[in-house]
Amino acid sequence: MDTVDEAEFREYAAARWERLVRIAYLLTGDRHHAEDLAQTALEQAYAGWHRVARSENRDAYVHRILVRCNARRFRKRRVGERLTDAVPEVAAPDAHAGLETRHALLGALAELPARQRAVIVLRYWSDLSEQDVAAAVGCSVGTVKSQASKGLAKLRSHPVVRDLAPAPAVPPVPRISAAFPGGQ
Repeated sequence: MDTVDEAEFREYAAARWERLVRIAYLLTGDRHHAEDLAQTALEQAYAGWHRVARSENRDAYVHRILVRCNARRFRKRRVGERLTDAVPEVAAPDAHAGLETRHALLGALAELPARQRAVIVLRYWSDLSEQDVAAAVGCSVGTVKSQASKGLAKLRSHPVVRDLAPAPAVPPVPRISAAFPGGQ
C-alpha cells in the first residue's frame, strides 16, 4: 500500500471508528466484542483497501465486512457466550435518562436472529437505505424488507418492549348532543 492510500485509509478509519463500534455493539451486545469486531472489520478493509476504495459506497462495503466478521465469530466459538434474562449491573452510575429502556431494547434486540438483528441495526440505527443494507448483509432488497418487518414485529411483541410502549391514545367518543346542536 503506498503512502497516499495509507493516509486515505487512516482518515477513513478515524472518521468511522465510533460509528462502527456502535453498530458492532448493537450486533454483539458487548462493548469489548464490539471494539474487537470493529477492529477486525477495519483490518480486513485495510487488507483490501484497493477494492474498498474503488467501491461505489465504502461504508456499505465496510458494513458488509462487519456483518460477516460477526457471523464468523459464532462459527469459531459457539459456547463462548451465555445469555441471561437480567442485564448485568453497570460498573459506574449512568447519568443518562432512559437507561432501563435502552437495556430492555438491547436485550430484545439480542434475542433476534442474527440476520434480522443486522438488518434492524443497519436500517434503523445506521439509517442505511434498503439497497445499502442488502449489499452489507449479502441479500436482496426484498429480503431486507421481510427481515426488517419480521424483526420489528418481534421487537414490538417482546414483553419488555411492549410494556415500555405508551398506551395508544383513545380518541374521545363524541356525544350525540355535540354532533347535533339542539338534540340530546
